[in-house]
Amino acid sequence: MKGKLVLIIGPSGVGKSAILRRLQAGNATFHFPRSATTRARRQGESSDLYHFVTEPEMDTLINEGKVLEWAKVHGGARYATLIDEIIPFIERGTTVIREVDVQGFESIRRHPLFSGDSPMYRLQSIFILPESTEQLLAHIAKRAPMARDELDRRMKSIEKELAFASLCTAQVRNREGKLEETIKEVEKLVLQK
Repeated sequence: MKGKLVLIIGPSGVGKSAILRRLQAGNATFHFPRSATTRARRQGESSDLYHFVTEPEMDTLINEGKVLEWAKVHGGARYATLIDEIIPFIERGTTVIREVDVQGFESIRRHPLFSGDSPMYRLQSIFILPESTEQLLAHIAKRAPMARDELDRRMKSIEKELAFASLCTAQVRNREGKLEETIKEVEKLVLQK
């Protein structure tokens, strides 16, 4: 039986990274794919999280159809989800778990491998919702104080991202102080056949 790709989606600061770290630590049967990136390797950084590639290498990967999605972020570096980090594992029956932003989600859910009347591979998408938008903004502001106009910009971005929740297979609300319950709920969804 083939595995599946599980996408974890949600606005910045909602707790996606904490959920992923716990899923990774708690279940060795899941696969967490590495991204390809054109950003420079940081001092002491291993290849555990990223395939470090040059700009021409990234162009080749994209042009040869070897990525599910890619984006330019944070100062112009490109990041991509590599097909070879996903499909071979699904073929072996493994559940692959990947955090993506809403643009990545849109690209992957429309990709021929995961879309259409009878897609080749199973896609599950879990949107992590905040307890409230106000709580999320307070959490973001506490993490890194910012000016009012930046908070307003973040608010608009959060509202835009939240509109994607209804397109996902499931939604899980991460309530303040209830991270353990959120992780259990996400894990239960991921383990569904």
